[in-house]
Amino acid sequence: MQNNTFSFLFSMEKAKRDFGYKPAHADFRVMMEDTRKTLTQNDIRSCFTMSERMKPSGSLVFRFVKRAFDIVLSLILLIPVGLVIGISAIFIKAEDGGPVFYIAPRTGLFGKPFRMFKLRSMKVNAPDIRLADGSTYNSDDDPRLTRFGRFARKTSIDELPQVINILKGDMSFIGPRPDTPMYLDKYTDEERIILNVRPGLTGYNQALNRNAVLTKEKLRNDIIYVQNLSLWFDFKILFMTIGTVLGRKNVNRAESDAEKVDVE
Repeated sequence: MQNNTFSFLFSMEKAKRDFGYKPAHADFRVMMEDTRKTLTQNDIRSCFTMSERMKPSGSLVFRFVKRAFDIVLSLILLIPVGLVIGISAIFIKAEDGGPVFYIAPRTGLFGKPFRMFKLRSMKVNAPDIRLADGSTYNSDDDPRLTRFGRFARKTSIDELPQVINILKGDMSFIGPRPDTPMYLDKYTDEERIILNVRPGLTGYNQALNRNAVLTKEKLRNDIIYVQNLSLWFDFKILFMTIGTVLGRKNVNRAESDAEKVDVE
């Protein structure tokens, strides 16, 4: 066990040295720690207070049809997705015996927090490494990934359990990808418009860029989506996403962008 731990830590240091990646820079680490200390019931209550002041984007007909589509499609997909999850669970358990699911806190409609389900793609207790803009560090050479995790990230099957979130009403098939609650107060007034729709399993930015752009560009694309809501746009994003995933495009941030993380 100690040898495995040492090997893992050594590979982490090698990745940081060889590829220029570092744990989230000092300001971000402080923000993370402060958030953990201050995320109280009052903070959560303030999210619900804010939600009472917000109104959903899109017409009533659009929202009704979109939600009906989410419910019907998620019910249809429950069995095939369940089979994929069952097979994945075998590989996950066989590799390290750890939990099958990773449950992440995320910000939902009107800023309400919810728990988002994913298949676990990283080693148990892997450290959280972030880029300078606060986005998650992704790389083909990331030593935190399990063997199953490398395949899951490229094919996006680790996201399939979110069909459950869609059926529950936490998410939609199409919408801005959900952010972590700690960034809620970092949004500008213009960016808060994305909270007026349910977050999505995929969205306009994911169809275009997947994980290849910085956070601010992602938010700009999310704003474009909310400002141009339509069923046609949703179907277009759905088919664009299929092409992006099948082509395994933009799975990770470009090396040139990742080098911007280097902060003393």
